[in-house]
Amino acid sequence: MLPRTMLLNSMQARRTQSRREMMLASMLGTLATGLPAWFLMNPRRASAQDLACAISAQENLQYLICCVNMNGDPISNNCPGTYGDVSEDAAQAVHPTDASMEETPLTWGTKTYNAAAPWGKLSESVRARTAFIHHVTLANNHGDQPKVLRLMGATANGEMLLSAYAKALGPCFGTVQTEPVAVGAGSNASEMLSFSGRTLPSVSPTQLRQLLTGSSGGGFPGGGGGTNPLVALRTLRDTYLDELHALAKQDASQVQIGFLDALARSREQTRSLADQLSETLSAIDGDGVPDQARAAAALIAANVSPVISVRLAFGGDNHSDNNLANEVAQHTADDNGCAGIQAIQDELATAGLSDKVTFMTLNVFGRNLNDSKASARSGRDHYGNHSVAVLIGKNVNAGVYGGVRPVGSQLGASAIVSSTGESALSDSEGDIPRLETHVAMGRTCGLALGIPAENVDSMFNVGVGGKAITAALVSG
Repeated sequence: MLPRTMLLNSMQARRTQSRREMMLASMLGTLATGLPAWFLMNPRRASAQDLACAISAQENLQYLICCVNMNGDPISNNCPGTYGDVSEDAAQAVHPTDASMEETPLTWGTKTYNAAAPWGKLSESVRARTAFIHHVTLANNHGDQPKVLRLMGATANGEMLLSAYAKALGPCFGTVQTEPVAVGAGSNASEMLSFSGRTLPSVSPTQLRQLLTGSSGGGFPGGGGGTNPLVALRTLRDTYLDELHALAKQDASQVQIGFLDALARSREQTRSLADQLSETLSAIDGDGVPDQARAAAALIAANVSPVISVRLAFGGDNHSDNNLANEVAQHTADDNGCAGIQAIQDELATAGLSDKVTFMTLNVFGRNLNDSKASARSGRDHYGNHSVAVLIGKNVNAGVYGGVRPVGSQLGASAIVSSTGESALSDSEGDIPRLETHVAMGRTCGLALGIPAENVDSMFNVGVGGKAITAALVSG
């Protein structure tokens, strides 16, 4: 007989696999019609209140792709805001001496800030909508990543921030599921997401490819071994759309018809989407960053989920990193780091989603900027007093928000002036104290996603502070 723990693990694995299969099967359903699964099951259930947001969401709201990395690697150590052009304090930050990481002036929208040369891998159009928000997480252990995703206890009902965003966005977009999808977590428990207290299964790019293109040789259940399910959807799609339009003509309300028109793609558009996704997913040959980028773009194009998490690396857990070599290698890699962010943006552009998706990073902690180990360039340790969220989207005002100031004997994230985004010398000189910058980042991203301010406020516990950085928002 299996030991109890092995039996429980086996049961949990089966439940996780079942949930994953259900989610992937639902994706096929939405590809058939361009409509969410709940609407297909009961079209008459939709009310004006349910559908009004979905009709208006097409112009106002953003999907989200978020980089989650429990390594807390040094993405925050060589980005804009950590060089002397921003402040004399920032000039104390230690950077690699490798020529490929040379301090380089780069234009971010209408502003110029220095950064390590690899940040120039971001195209001018991407840099025109990229912000760097310096903040603190106060975490110091890798296993704190789930806590950081809950903003260290600041989110209402203990919900992960990504899931709080998803709850606001999913019903409006009419996604197959409201729950986020983690395509970069693998089996790493600290990077898996939860939703209303329930841990969600991760779905790798190769798993998506195998199901949706039949490339594993098994095809889709009921579809015949080796059959491409996306091709088989065409007949199913036409049948569903005919039935839904016939039903709408009988007795649908104007708002139900509006919902159908807003979310249902024409037969030609849906056929084109199926062909495009088949090509995109067929190009997946692993679970690395380029493949995660393809998977994320496909999931959003198919309207499966409003929030997708991925994983990019900028140096890893580099406690012992002679000459900061790992930091250099991953920043400059062609398939990770800065190039990985650009790869995601390229996939979104190919799918016509550049103006519909915002990208952000939310990692567990940063790395020491100027302690003795960093100064010797022999590695960097965990550091909860400074992190950087990279935020990219059409509602984002490019630039640097906050910065670094002395915190004890080291540099750490400063207080922020919300109206200008400037780094404040002390809490008394900024209206966002440095210990509230983590929540401020979360509020700012929520508004950048187009979520109404009152809905964003409801995502946080009363009294946690951290007002939004209005200067970082195009509408701000």
